Amino acid sequence: MTGSVTLISESPEDPFSLGRAISVVLDERGSVVGWSERARELLGFTDQEALGRPAEHFLVDARDRGLVREAAVDCVRDGGWFGVVPVLDKEGRRSRFGVRARRVIREGRADEWLLVGAPAEEVAQWEIDRSVMEGLFRRSPIGLSVHDPNLAILRINRPIAHIGGITSDQARGHRIGDFLVAADAETIESRLNEVLETGTPMIFTEQPCRLLIEPGIERYVAVSAFRMEDSGGRTLGVTQLVEDVTDRHRARRRLAMLNEASELIGTTLDVETTAQELVDVAVPGIADCVTVDLLPAVGLGEALFPERGGPLRRAAFKSVAPYPERVIYPVGTLRSFPKDSPQARCLVSRRPVLVPRMDPGDGGLDAERAEHARTLGVHSLMVVPLTARGLVLGLVCLWRYVVPEPFEEDDLTLANEFAARAGVAIDNARRYTQEHRTALALQRRLLPREVPSQPAVRVAHRYLPAGGSAGVGGDWFDVIPLSGARVALVVGDVVGHGINAAATMGRLRTAVHTLADLDLEPDEVLSHLDDLVTRLAGEQEHGDEGSPGEQVVGATCLYAVYDPVSRICSVARAGHPPPALVSPDGEVSLPDLPAGPPLGLGGLPFESEDLELPENSVLALYTNGLIEGDAYDVDAGLDRLAEALGGRDRPLEDMAQSVVDALLPARPTDDVALLLARTRTLASEQVATWVLPAEPTTPARARVLTAEKLTEWGLEEMIFTTELVVSELVTNAYRYAGGPVTLRLIRLHRLICEVSDPSSTSPHLRRARSTDEGGRGLLLVAQLTSRWGTRHAHEGKTVWTEQELPG
Repeated sequence: MTGSVTLISESPEDPFSLGRAISVVLDERGSVVGWSERARELLGFTDQEALGRPAEHFLVDARDRGLVREAAVDCVRDGGWFGVVPVLDKEGRRSRFGVRARRVIREGRADEWLLVGAPAEEVAQWEIDRSVMEGLFRRSPIGLSVHDPNLAILRINRPIAHIGGITSDQARGHRIGDFLVAADAETIESRLNEVLETGTPMIFTEQPCRLLIEPGIERYVAVSAFRMEDSGGRTLGVTQLVEDVTDRHRARRRLAMLNEASELIGTTLDVETTAQELVDVAVPGIADCVTVDLLPAVGLGEALFPERGGPLRRAAFKSVAPYPERVIYPVGTLRSFPKDSPQARCLVSRRPVLVPRMDPGDGGLDAERAEHARTLGVHSLMVVPLTARGLVLGLVCLWRYVVPEPFEEDDLTLANEFAARAGVAIDNARRYTQEHRTALALQRRLLPREVPSQPAVRVAHRYLPAGGSAGVGGDWFDVIPLSGARVALVVGDVVGHGINAAATMGRLRTAVHTLADLDLEPDEVLSHLDDLVTRLAGEQEHGDEGSPGEQVVGATCLYAVYDPVSRICSVARAGHPPPALVSPDGEVSLPDLPAGPPLGLGGLPFESEDLELPENSVLALYTNGLIEGDAYDVDAGLDRLAEALGGRDRPLEDMAQSVVDALLPARPTDDVALLLARTRTLASEQVATWVLPAEPTTPARARVLTAEKLTEWGLEEMIFTTELVVSELVTNAYRYAGGPVTLRLIRLHRLICEVSDPSSTSPHLRRARSTDEGGRGLLLVAQLTSRWGTRHAHEGKTVWTEQELPG
C-alpha cells in the first residue's frame, strides 16, 4: 500500500460503534456463529456458551419468540432490518435492544446475518441527536454553516442558502469571500480563525454581511461559532450559527439615534444652531443629505400664525457628497416650493411625505439642480414638517443617493421623531429670541442713546448685553446735567435678567432723573431709591403671591455729582463696585468710599464722600459684570481694569475700547455698563462770585456788580433783565434768610445766576392776589428766565436761574 492512511476515531456517542455495540453473527438456521467481546460484557454469555446455539433458545424469552420470528421473516425478505427487540441476558433479565441486521454473503457458502445491537435507551437518544442535527440543516430557521480547517464550506443549511441566494451544493468547497464583500468576509474569517486557533467559542457577535450580488444592501448577522473536534481531540473544522439581525440592528440604531438626538438637539437657544444640530444628527445616520427650511419669522423671533404661509428660508443643511451647492440651495436662500412638489404637499397637510423612488425633477429643485441631482444619483426623498404647539415652523427634507436602499416607513417614523424634538427646540429658541429682542429693545429704549455735551465732563460709554442664555439684564448708566454747570454720573445694576429686570431698570432710571432734578445730595438720592426698590419688591410679592418662580427685586447703584467750578466730586454708592480714578499723569487708584448697602434692604444709611479732582482726571464707573468672571475673581478683575485704564493723554474712546477688549469675552455672561468721564474746570473769567452782607443796600450793590460783570462779558443786552432777577433773589435772601448772601454768575452756553443763603426754607412760586403787597417776585423771575430752581446743601440753600444768551 502506498500513500498515507487517514485515521478516523469512533464517536463515543454512537451506540452502534464497535466499542459500544454488541456484534453477533447468525447462520442461515439462526445459530450463533460469531460472538463479540462486547456481547460477552453486556449479556454475560461466554463464547462457549453462545457459539453454535440457536439465538432464540437463550437470547429470547419464550413470550417474545413470536415477535422475533416476525422480525426475522421481514429481515430475510428485505435483506436487512432495524428495530427494537427484547433480549435475555445470562441472569434471565429482559432488556430492550436496538438491533441492526444485515445479510452477509459468502462465496460457496450459505448467507449469514450480522446483528449489531445497543441498549434501546442509547439508540433512542442517538436518534434524537441525529434528528436534531438533521433538523438544524433541513428545518432550523437559524443559519448553519460547517467549514473545514481551511474555512472551505462543507455544508450549509437552508437559511444560509436563502441569505446568499445559492444552494448547498453550490456553496460546497467555496470560501466566504466568494459570496460576501471583501471587507465583511475578512471580518468573519478572522473571527472564525480565532475560534479554530483558541477553541474559545464565539457567541452572538454582530457583524456586517453584504453580498457581492447586492453590495449596497445593508445586512447584519449575529454569529456564534465553535470548533469541531473528533473523539481524539483532533480539529475537524468550525461550525457557525448565523442569524439575520438586520431589522434588529436597524431598530437598535434608530433607538440610539433618538437618544443621541435628545442629547444633541436643542443644546442652545439659537434657531440656526438648533437647525444645524438636527442635520448633524441625521447625516449620515438616516440620510445622505438633510436640509432645514424655516419660515422667516422663526429666525427673527416673531409671532407665528396658523394661517400664515409664504416662502421658507434655508436655515441649515449637511451632505456627505462633495460640492453639495450644485444641488442644495445655500443657507439663507429664500424660496417657495412648487405647488405639486412633496414640500408643498407637506406644508399644506402638515403630514410627512415619503417618496421611495423619485426623479429629482419632482423634488422641488430647478432644472439645473435637478440635473446635477440625477448625476449624483438622488433616488429617494422624505419631507417632514417642523411643528410645535400647533404651529408650522418649516420643513425637513431628507435625501438618499449614496445608500441604494430607498427610504421606508421605519425611516419616516424616525425622521418624524427627530423633527418633533427639533421643532420644540426651535420653537423654544424662537420664543427666547422674541423675548430677548423685546427685552433688548426695551432696554435700549430706556438707556440714553446719545449723551449731550457737558461743560463739566467729556464722556465715553459702552453697554454690552449678556450673551448666551442669560438674557438682557438691568444694567444702566446716565449723565444728567444739573444746575450750576454741575453734572450727575450714574451707573446701576438690577438683580436678574429679562424683561422684568429691564422694566425695573427703567423705573429706577426715571426715578434717578426725577431726584436729580431736585438737586439732592448723592446720599439722599440713594435713600429715596432704596425706598422705591423696597416698594417695588412689596408690590411684586403681593402680586405674585402663591405663584412659582418669584423674582427677587434688588439693585446696586453709584451716584456721583461733579462741580466744574470747585472741582469737587461728591460720590455715594449702594453696594456697587467703587469707581476707578485716573489722574492726569495716568496713575490709577480706587478711592476708599463707604460701600453702603444694596438698594432694597431698607433702613440702612448711605454716606457721601467728597473727592477733589484735578482737571483732566478720568472717573471710571462700571457694573460688576466688567470685573467678575469665571476665570478670575473680583480683585484680579480690578487689577486688570487698572491696567487697561492706565496711561496719560489717552483719548476716552480708546480707553473705553481697551477696557472692553481686555476684560470681556465676545459673549459676556452678564450685562456690562461702562462710563468714563474726563473732568473739566471752568476758567476763572467764566465765573464771578461775591459774598454780600445782609444789609438793606445789598440788592443795590448786587445790581451794580452784575451790570459791571455783564458789560465785561459783552452781554449788555442782558443787563436789565439780569438786574431784575438778581435784585429779586438777593432781596428775598436778605429779607427772609439773614446772614451773608453769596452771588455767583457763570457764563457758559447760558447765563447762570445763583444766590445762596444760610436758610433751608425753599421759596415757593404763587400767584399773588390784587390786594397783596408782595409775592410777585418769583413769578417775575420765572417769566424772565428759562429755568429756575432751588438746591439744598448741608447748610443753607441756593436759588438758581438760567437765561439764554443773545443770538
